[in-house]
Amino acid sequence: MKFDADRFKENLSARLKRQYGKDISQASKHDLFDAVSASVLEIIMENWMATRHEYEKKPVKQLYYLSAEFLMGRALSNNLINAEISSQVKEVLKGMNIDYDMIEDQEPDAGLGNGGLGRLAACFLDSLATLDYPGHGYGIRYRYGMFEQKIENGYQVEYPDNWLAHRDPWEIKRSDLSVTVKFGGNIAYGKTPDGRDRYYIENAEEVTATPYDMPIVGFGTGTVNTLRLWQASSPNGFDLQLFNNMEYNRAVERQNSAENISAVLYPNDSGPSGKALRLKQQYFFSSASLQDLVRHYVADHGTDFSKFADLHVIQLNDTHPVVAIPELMRILMDEYNVGWDDAWNVVTHTFAYTNHTILAEALEKWPIEIFQGLLPRIYQIVEEINRRFMIQLREKYPNDYAKHGRMSIINDGKVYMAWLAIHAGFSVNGVAELHTRLLKEQELRDWYELYPEKFNNKTNGITQRRWLLSANEELSEFITKRIGHGWEKDLTKLKGLEKFTGDKDLNELIAIKEHNKRRLADYLKHAQNEIIDADSIFDVQVKRLHEYKRQLMNILHIMYVYNKMLEDPNYKPAKKTYIFGAKSASGYRRAKSIIKLINTVAERINNDRRVNDRLHVVFVENYRVSVAEKIFPAADVSEQISTAGLEASGTSNMKF
Repeated sequence: MKFDADRFKENLSARLKRQYGKDISQASKHDLFDAVSASVLEIIMENWMATRHEYEKKPVKQLYYLSAEFLMGRALSNNLINAEISSQVKEVLKGMNIDYDMIEDQEPDAGLGNGGLGRLAACFLDSLATLDYPGHGYGIRYRYGMFEQKIENGYQVEYPDNWLAHRDPWEIKRSDLSVTVKFGGNIAYGKTPDGRDRYYIENAEEVTATPYDMPIVGFGTGTVNTLRLWQASSPNGFDLQLFNNMEYNRAVERQNSAENISAVLYPNDSGPSGKALRLKQQYFFSSASLQDLVRHYVADHGTDFSKFADLHVIQLNDTHPVVAIPELMRILMDEYNVGWDDAWNVVTHTFAYTNHTILAEALEKWPIEIFQGLLPRIYQIVEEINRRFMIQLREKYPNDYAKHGRMSIINDGKVYMAWLAIHAGFSVNGVAELHTRLLKEQELRDWYELYPEKFNNKTNGITQRRWLLSANEELSEFITKRIGHGWEKDLTKLKGLEKFTGDKDLNELIAIKEHNKRRLADYLKHAQNEIIDADSIFDVQVKRLHEYKRQLMNILHIMYVYNKMLEDPNYKPAKKTYIFGAKSASGYRRAKSIIKLINTVAERINNDRRVNDRLHVVFVENYRVSVAEKIFPAADVSEQISTAGLEASGTSNMKF
């Protein structure tokens, strides 16, 4: 991208004046962050608009990645690196006596994701744009993220992650593209001109979905794709009559109900109301995204949907957006009078499904009473999909009644979303070679026997632009000095480092690691008053807190080492700092008790003078992408101790 230093300065000053009524000498740290980000977005905008125009001018098949999570992290540094203007911007700011590092620290992590599922989605979008693929994301604009984690008396306590307290300078609100999503109500029907039944919903709760667009900048290319996030509101949420009658809570009841949909990522679903809210979230962004795609298609191609699958592929990131399958059927049949067979033909050539787990608990199953009550027409369509599927199944396996029961999409009072995705999608992929093999041989064996041609593997990856080029600048410079550029897009070029094994190279590498460790130690000192020895071995386990990740095994091992040091005075292991970082789901009691155990053990060990010169345990509070970018480069030992039969992929090993 072209960078004009004078224009950048002008944009920065103009932004401060227009948005805050200040000049640079009066601006706060956040004012400066906002103005710098807005000025960078001005540069990106030219390629963003050009990319959109190119796709419109020359229609090609485009990928739409539907995901409940996008764990994006901070945008400023990543966008500067991918736009290849990082050094120029830093130079201009330095000339204006503005500290870039100070500005970067003003940006909150976008509260749009939590774990590997969300980070993978972010890495995919980065990679697609970098490789010039037309690939875009659809999700929810969570107002409060998942939560901000505080550790109080050793326990995880959840607070709102108010990442949108200030405006997000990287998003553009597109009110002109808002759509309406309906919940509940009752099914009514009339007749189409050719005599067919046509269904519609009456007395439904209507929610407005408003899109916010974020640019996804490709590295070293002009491609800038789009992440479109939906925010929920009520079209008539404020009742003035009730308010004037001094019934203030009832006056905003509808608005609050609508806004709850996009309030929090993964609300506690241990009760029926939590389950209903989660399903609402999933249908909300799936329906809004499909309405958006269909509207755009109809504007360009009319109501002949025979080419829809030639121009769209919708990747379902896990089971969260699988409700999009019957929703596309509904849109085509109920809104555009497409017959069942033609609509089903479109659906089965459009959707692909990524399975992220072999844990039965993570394969979503919705109780019929919740599903049918919230989405009556969608449930009716799922029933018909399943009715037709069972006919097909009985023809293929006429006497295998057990198999019919196992594979029924509606069974035992529940709707099985993974079964719906496999049946309707044209592709089903696992995310690691072993994971995919286990799916075929064990968990999804029935489905692999029925649809062997659908199953394939796509091993998860991560983007080296964020996790090496951005997160570890010194190591990146070390690499480029020896093998040149190119590795930023092609990691196989790192093989060229094999010949640099002399003492000078290794000593420089060790010095970089030591500097990264001191940087992490400095962060922990200032962030949570935790003093750690940067000369000790950093043994790190950071990821979601879950039983299958086995943080419990790790802390039990640390307890064993501690007790052995007390019992055997001759046992003097190398100095080690054990570092944990993880959030537990708010309703996951056992995971939260493991966090308490880790912190209790840490308190005991860190205050025991007999061992604390050689052994230290720290739990990093509120683990997130910006903290991970400090931890990964500093780690000496990476703990990856989940069993291969339980963890589908896990990408933190690659980041280490």
